[in-house]
Amino acid sequence: MATAPLIHAQCGYSPRIVNRKNVSQHGPIRSSSHASSSSSPCCSSPSPSNSDLSFSSGTNSGRRHQSLRAQAMSTTTQGKSIDRSTGNLNNDPDHLLVLVHGILSSPGDWTYAEAELKRRLGKNFLIYASSSNTYTKTFTGIDGAGKRLADEVMQIVRKTESLKRISFLAHSLGGLFARYAIAVLYSPDAHDSHQPSDQENSETSQRTSLSRGSIAGLEPINFITLATPHLGVRGKNQLPFLLGVPILEKLAAPIAPIFVGRTGSHLFLTDGKPNRPPLLLRMASDCEDGKFIFLFCRSALGSFKCRIVYANVSYDHMVGWRTSSIRRETELGKPPRRSLVGYKHVVDVEYCAPVPSDGPQFPPEAVKAKEAAQNSPSIQNTVEYHEIMEEEMIRGLQTLGWRKVDVSFHAAFWPFFAHNNIHVKNKRFHNAGVGVISHVVDSLMHQETSSVLAASL
Repeated sequence: MATAPLIHAQCGYSPRIVNRKNVSQHGPIRSSSHASSSSSPCCSSPSPSNSDLSFSSGTNSGRRHQSLRAQAMSTTTQGKSIDRSTGNLNNDPDHLLVLVHGILSSPGDWTYAEAELKRRLGKNFLIYASSSNTYTKTFTGIDGAGKRLADEVMQIVRKTESLKRISFLAHSLGGLFARYAIAVLYSPDAHDSHQPSDQENSETSQRTSLSRGSIAGLEPINFITLATPHLGVRGKNQLPFLLGVPILEKLAAPIAPIFVGRTGSHLFLTDGKPNRPPLLLRMASDCEDGKFIFLFCRSALGSFKCRIVYANVSYDHMVGWRTSSIRRETELGKPPRRSLVGYKHVVDVEYCAPVPSDGPQFPPEAVKAKEAAQNSPSIQNTVEYHEIMEEEMIRGLQTLGWRKVDVSFHAAFWPFFAHNNIHVKNKRFHNAGVGVISHVVDSLMHQETSSVLAASL
């Protein structure tokens, strides 16, 4: 078995990170058991640059959306600010961890993971499994589900006075819901108006000055997804059960909305008019989404101290390796076959540093390709459209640092259950993913310990 890089908070050594040779012009950094030791944060989150994307869309639900953001900013100004100095005298939870399930699912998907998280993380965490998008509600579109999730999170925050920090753990489509929700809940300059008084100590002032904004008035810590189609499901092997057959992948796009509603259009990048960029492209940047509303999707992601994607390298019939790990085809190497010590089926951990760019674009050729893919789809024009969109989405998302964890169930008794194994949907049938959940918990513990140490310096 391979040697695991540091994830467990109780280990006394640092992650071993080395430069990896570029497979394209972008060079990630990979954890390796053969590298020299060096200190490194879990994830780097540089300030995202202002995007020159300025997309507008319909105004439906705009006022509702604006109200949610106003509530989030109001929460910050009414005492839930992350620089609040009052102590937690009653041992109440101060860290909210929101669990978000995927398509056609329910909070029951998290039964095992929730119990394990509560057992390992202790009373400082409030573990909450979202219930606002159960079953067919997941068909109403990523935007609709994201707004419901944002509203649900705000309700929890208002009810729990002790909360100071927030993290998200999402499976499959739930990761896209969560990405949309945090953009709704994001307050980019929550602390700009804060002026430290003479009584406030220097560490509080320093934390305030370094703040990158808040999510629902809380300090954003971890954003973790498991087998989430960040780039949609259009393209070769992005929806693996189609077996990579071009004709099936061509037919899937127009058929998907019939079965899974607006969500299908979003996942296949066919939503909106030809001259309008698809939602997932807009979510890879800071963009206008509604007449009065701005979605700070990339900035909201960038506010989290740590961003981690877990991806199945094979046997996942729903979500391909490329889309769940936010990689280009040329960036997919041959995955290791041996598990990391202590984390069965976790085969690789890689830190990908931010790649500066001017953000994603929707060029004229994309407009033509989208129109052709919508009106007279053929294998050629659908491939052309998807390749343009995939590259632009990756460019936007790679402006942030990510930790990428590759998972392989090739040695599991039921490898074809990979999509549900990764979060142990059912302990009896999907227990092969127990090691993955252990890795997730240790990642959370490591970041929690790092935050405490940083605050004490």
